[in-house]
Amino acid sequence: MKTVYYTAVSLDGYIADSSHSLNWLFQFGDGDESSFPTFIREVGAIVMGSNTYEWVLRNHVYEDPNQPKDWPYEQPAWVFTSRSLPHVAGADISFVSGEIAPVFSDIREAAGEKSIWVVGGGDLAAQFHEGGLLDVIIVTIAPVLLASGAPLFTRQIVTPPLKVLEVKPQASGLLEMRLGVQRPI
Repeated sequence: MKTVYYTAVSLDGYIADSSHSLNWLFQFGDGDESSFPTFIREVGAIVMGSNTYEWVLRNHVYEDPNQPKDWPYEQPAWVFTSRSLPHVAGADISFVSGEIAPVFSDIREAAGEKSIWVVGGGDLAAQFHEGGLLDVIIVTIAPVLLASGAPLFTRQIVTPPLKVLEVKPQASGLLEMRLGVQRPI
């Protein structure tokens, strides 16, 4: 079981533009050629921040308010938030606030032998890292420059550096990079 931050990023380090949009990414296709279909089968629990959750609501669940769609994930999800958010009927979603450590054992238990997916954002992923709870970062790099937006990560990781495990170009022009999180000695 590993905790994995799996996301896409612009060349200049943003996971969403200044309007919280991912439209810049969709021009590269639906991701079927990426490792995502295999990755999601190995995920037992999902965690995300409130901005990511609201993006899923706006761009998937309530994209057409007259015909809402189901929550897109089968796995139980934890949404870290400091405010009240709407719940999606029938979805296994827990809203939590505060530190990660007090709820991490519940998340790990729900994941079982599978991975925990940190969907986003960059600040939540950084909190997982600071708590010693992040194992792998899988980042798909898009050859676009956004100049501003939501950053990939909100804290430095310098010493020890991340360990490059794999770099894989994709036919769509994207580049997937797997990075191992090394622990200080």
